[in-house]
Amino acid sequence: MSSEHESGDGASASDGLAGPRPEERPEPEGRRNKHGVRIDPEVEAEQETRTAVVSALVEHEPGVLAKVSGLFSRRQFNIESLTVGPTTVDGHARITLVVEETDAGIDQVKKQVAKLRPVIQVGELDDDAVQAELVLLKVRGDEPDKVHAITQMYEGQTLDAGPRTITVQITGEQDKIDDAIDAFRQFGIIEIARTGQTALARGDTPTTPGEEPGHAKESEESDDEEPEQVETGTYDD
Repeated sequence: MSSEHESGDGASASDGLAGPRPEERPEPEGRRNKHGVRIDPEVEAEQETRTAVVSALVEHEPGVLAKVSGLFSRRQFNIESLTVGPTTVDGHARITLVVEETDAGIDQVKKQVAKLRPVIQVGELDDDAVQAELVLLKVRGDEPDKVHAITQMYEGQTLDAGPRTITVQITGEQDKIDDAIDAFRQFGIIEIARTGQTALARGDTPTTPGEEPGHAKESEESDDEEPEQVETGTYDD
């Protein structure tokens, strides 16, 4: 008597496990987005993007910027700008990221950046954070008086003025920078260099969660110590 038996769909045990063939099995409705997160296509389609400012406190070491920018390249995040600068703590730097993503994408930005080894802490700034950027504009110098008037209107500075070109500097919030650039287009913009936004939280709120100023501990220690006597006098050769 044969040991083979047929399954409900006509397949024999020798052909494999009972059940529908792989091509007959239903495909899952969910999928992974470009960041590798499984999502519901209908939910994903309804989500809107927003602009977020993310501050990351990092160890100031060679290659840290390459690691962060490489992460954005691999994950295909929509990065608008990235700035780096020192903090009050020696050996630390602050990276300010401006990204345009869905809420889920922004959460992924913070989680993925936090995983990088040089990163100490990551946080998103509130909408009322103090934000500013700088732009340098080199325009044609055919109408210097009008260029100067526009520069004053946007509280800028003229850094270089020659017979053919004028270079000005404007600082402020993003909307102000955008408006200034539009105003200077009438003269003919030859070159432009824009830093991207940098930001700090308002008031006593730390810009990055848990961040403490580098001078806080030093000032407390100095209060407990007697001031060092400084020797004064005149010296002859």
